[in-house]
Amino acid sequence: MAQCEVRAIPPFLLSGKDSGMQEEAEGLLDSVELARAKALPPAAGIAFLAGRLAQRRLAAELLSLPAADLTVAYSCPQCGTGPGVGHGRPGYSYRGAPVPLALSLSRAAGWTLLVAVVDASPGTRLGADIEDPSRTGFDGFDGLALTPAERRNLRNVRVELLPAARARLWARKEAWLKMTGDGLRTAPSTVDVSGRPGLRDLGPAETGLPAHLAAAVALSGPVQASGSGGSGSS
Repeated sequence: MAQCEVRAIPPFLLSGKDSGMQEEAEGLLDSVELARAKALPPAAGIAFLAGRLAQRRLAAELLSLPAADLTVAYSCPQCGTGPGVGHGRPGYSYRGAPVPLALSLSRAAGWTLLVAVVDASPGTRLGADIEDPSRTGFDGFDGLALTPAERRNLRNVRVELLPAARARLWARKEAWLKMTGDGLRTAPSTVDVSGRPGLRDLGPAETGLPAHLAAAVALSGPVQASGSGGSGSS
């Protein structure tokens, strides 16, 4: 059974206020990552750099390799795979060879969730997501995001519990669609996330996330979580 390494990083460790963060990013990240951050609004760019640094440090730790020796090698269905691709499914190479590591990153409410599978076999696909229930309360959410069966099931949920229930479903959908590589090119309202193999919720005891945030992981095979949580990957 494949085992997931789960890390949650609190907002204060990803604030970007450290004056050395930009310098660290320029020393560790690849040019395609720095260019993407520069193209974003300042606050979003800082958050992007902080997340990429955390992801690279986790990858280096799990692989017992220097972080500076990893080369970004994302995979995009439209753009392909390689050092010039900085978006899509996360990945790295070491001295020109892909590393055996599947990765997924998600952000919500200032928190970052990192999930990894070490010694991943070729073709292993991983997706993880966290969601803030407060972002699911807008008019039309159910029609946009949920299948007819899921909407029917929510009729039995007490009103005060609806945001959390919606967030759990949305986290599962995002995790599943990241794993498949479809992303939001597939309408979430067509994806039922009950009983899908390799898809499950992640609780706060596993992730270290605040209890009100919903989290899920999807893996193209059986999955067991191994969470150190908290600020373990700071």
